[in-house]
Amino acid sequence: MAKTKKDWTGNIQSVFKTLGSSTHTDEERETNDFYATDPIAATLLIQNYQLNNNIWECSAGEGHLSKVFEDSGYCVKSTDLIDRGYGETGIDFLAQTGKFDGDIVTNPPYSLANQFVYKALDLVNDGSNVCMFLKVLFLEGKARKKLFEEHPPKVIFVSSSRITCAKNADFGGMKRSGGSAVAYGWYCWEKGYKGDTIVKWIN
Repeated sequence: MAKTKKDWTGNIQSVFKTLGSSTHTDEERETNDFYATDPIAATLLIQNYQLNNNIWECSAGEGHLSKVFEDSGYCVKSTDLIDRGYGETGIDFLAQTGKFDGDIVTNPPYSLANQFVYKALDLVNDGSNVCMFLKVLFLEGKARKKLFEEHPPKVIFVSSSRITCAKNADFGGMKRSGGSAVAYGWYCWEKGYKGDTIVKWIN
């Protein structure tokens, strides 16, 4: 029988880590949920979705996404609660109240993803975009069903090839330990949109 070629990057350790097996998970989650995003995610979003010129990366970390947007000519506001040596720090996004004239684009702390989506939609103007890089599993759950019913995403871009989110931005260590078997995608809301959600596949 011919060997089946897997469609993701990683090994058997990746699978157990994805499933959360205690015997195959070496470390606890990062205290402040810092899992840096491979910059290719920002490139793919730019190539597939029309963004406004002004972007707020509200969970910027070390700037992995922000730098791609900046290099592509966007005007980027980069903030984070934790000081990781990039952007404006000490900024609690969930405590912000002022409107932002542009799009909010980020990979939010996954434990606070619902709150980040609601807050971002509250802060942008009608017609502006909120783009969140999230697990495909974010589609599940009663609380998120309510979110999607109230605010349907305009487009969800599923990453066909796995994009790495590395703990503490240690992409090399992530690769050495087997990569990732977690599927991610861009969830793109246009504030005020009430139509059906379109699902597309990228990379």
